Parts: sequence; C-alpha cells; structure tokens
Amino acid sequence: MLDDANLAFETILELRASSVEDLLRRLLDGRLQPGEISRPDRLLAAMRHGVLNGGKRLRPFLVLESAAVFDADADAAMRVAAALECVHCYSLIHDDLPAMDNDDLRRGQPTVHRAFDEATAILAGDSLLTLAFDIIADEATGLDADRRCALVVALARASGIGGMAGGQTLDIDAQRSPPGEPGIIALQAMKTGALIRFACEAGAILAGAAPAERERMAEFGSAIGLAFQLADDLLDITADAKSLGKATGKDKAAGKATLVALHGEDWARLQLAGLVTQAQELLDIYGERGAMLKAAASFVAARRK
Repeated sequence: MLDDANLAFETILELRASSVEDLLRRLLDGRLQPGEISRPDRLLAAMRHGVLNGGKRLRPFLVLESAAVFDADADAAMRVAAALECVHCYSLIHDDLPAMDNDDLRRGQPTVHRAFDEATAILAGDSLLTLAFDIIADEATGLDADRRCALVVALARASGIGGMAGGQTLDIDAQRSPPGEPGIIALQAMKTGALIRFACEAGAILAGAAPAERERMAEFGSAIGLAFQLADDLLDITADAKSLGKATGKDKAAGKATLVALHGEDWARLQLAGLVTQAQELLDIYGERGAMLKAAASFVAARRK
C-alpha cells in the first residue's frame, strides 16, 4: 500500500511540475512585456537552460498544495509557484559558478556557465530573480494589491540577506570556520529551508488566511525544509552522480559542516523520521485537505534523487 501511495503522489507531483513548466515556458518566451525594450536571445536562452531542464519542482508543488488547503485561487497560486521556481533556479545557477560550488552538472545537464559562460550565467540568475517579483506583482496574478505585496515581501525575505543568500554566505564561512550544531541548523534553515518555508506559507497568504494559519504553515515548511536538507546531505554520501544528476561526495571532500557529518547517518535517519512526524501532526487540523502535503513530507525524507 505504501508503494501505491508513493506512486500516486509522484504522479501528481509530475503533473504539477508539467503545469508549472508550461507556464514558465510562456513566461520565458520572446514576447516583450510593457516597459521592456528587448529580450536578448543569448540571455533568454541561458535563462531557459537554467529553468526548463526538468526537476521535481517540489517548491512550486508546495505552493500549489498549500493554496489548495485554503481553497485559494488556483491561477494565482500557479503564478506564485512559477515565481518561486525562478528564484530557486537562479540560486542553482549562481551556486554552480566557479566562485561558489564550481559544479559542471545540474539535473544531468551542463550547468549554465558551462553551456554558455560565467558572465551570461550571472546575468541569467540576476534576470530570473528579478522576473520572480515581476510575476507576482503583475496584475495578471489576479490578487488584490495587498496580497501581492505580502507575497513579494515574504519571498524577498526568504531569498535575501536573512534567508537564502544569507545562508549561502554562512555556508561559505563554515568552510573556513566549521560551526557547531546550532550554526549548522541556522545556515541550513536559511540556505535551503527559507524558500521551502515560503512555499508552504504562500498558500495562506494567497488566501488571506489568519496570522495563526500562516504561522502553522510556516512551521510545517521549516520542518520539511530541515528534512529536505538532511536527506540531501545523506544523498551526497550515498547516491551516485548519474542517479542524482549532479556531482556527489563534494561536501565531504570540501569539509563542509553538515548534521550528517557531525552525528552520522543513523542519527540523521532518526531525525528525518521525527521531522516528518512533526510536520504531519501540524496538518492534522486540516483533515483530508492536508493529505497531499503530508505525503510531500514523507516524500522529502524518502527521496533517492
């Protein structure tokens, strides 16, 4: 039964990913938007290379399913999901650069700086980050201005100095001065967890839900964000590059501080189980409406690539 449930979840995940990719493809075509002067072909091609290259689209999925919990507008949720994926893909493009993680492979394909060049990769990332806020703020999102503004602020804070970018900085610093467990948890909550937290909170913001509902969904996102990073760190030492679609073993080789390196695989797997339980219990109040997000928590912990 568990295998059947996982298969059903992964089928829905793939369907959502396909819908998000369709919208991203339309948003990244050559048509000019009001106020734009030109969309340079090479830059647009690099952006598309960094975005339209498959992937699970887990963060967009979390936006869509968190919105469904509150019966928020599905079209608006799809645009927010696409915007979040633009931010995520920008971060991957920049993370792969020689000055950062120096990776040649992403999702089984050459990274953007390898397929194009470093300058174009930087500009592609910059453009995707900017596009994300364009997508949400545009009236085409179909929400009132207050909700669009709330989403922009929440995504900006999840992406910037107090979120993902700040977490990346802490991760770089950690290679020179390895932190203890509290420091590792903080940098992972920012670098990886912040966008996942936003994805889960976004549904409540889309629906104009009460602050307590926003906080509950954010707590759920924090729990699965940490679970995602633990699973990722485990995969780095247990998976092969072909199945994962990117280089493996790099964290250990670089001496990166991770909870897996600090406590070992057995401890990490126990923590994963506890985080899944914690996350799922937060959604009990929503009954069947929370079932797909509960399945997502299990998927995050059990993924193999």
